[in-house]
Amino acid sequence: MATTAFKGNPVNTVGELPAPGDSAPAFDLVGDGLSALTSADVSGRVVLNIFPSIDTGVCAASVRKFNELAASLDNTTVVNVSKDLPFAQARFCGAEGIEDVKVGSAFRSSFGEDYGVTMADGPMEGLLARSVIVLDADGTVIHTELVPDITQEPDYDATAKALAA
Repeated sequence: MATTAFKGNPVNTVGELPAPGDSAPAFDLVGDGLSALTSADVSGRVVLNIFPSIDTGVCAASVRKFNELAASLDNTTVVNVSKDLPFAQARFCGAEGIEDVKVGSAFRSSFGEDYGVTMADGPMEGLLARSVIVLDADGTVIHTELVPDITQEPDYDATAKALAA
């Protein structure tokens, strides 16, 4: 079990993020139009931007920032993952003009448990803890981050460095 925080109060997750060097678990999410979005559907390097809900300011900011990052990278797919319904994710991306990333809902999958990011307690229990996981083209984890407090944005520079290495 890992620990993050919400507004300074400790929040536990159901497990640990996969470690650098590990093979990432396969994922099965729900994408646009309720279509399947699986790990087999993405190629190249993959950035998993994981967050509680697209309807919060910090989560929205991370989606915008990773969209900018994705636009500047070759052979890299950014997948924004939350338990929001795909309709809410699509509505946000459409309103914001976000086109360079994919969105995946974990509302009916074991993604949060498989990646150790489901919050086990706290006011957002059951939602996904803000984290970033970067995979190389072979699906090996090369970078992970569980933010210290859910109210903080991830370390975008550390993600960019991992992708540049």
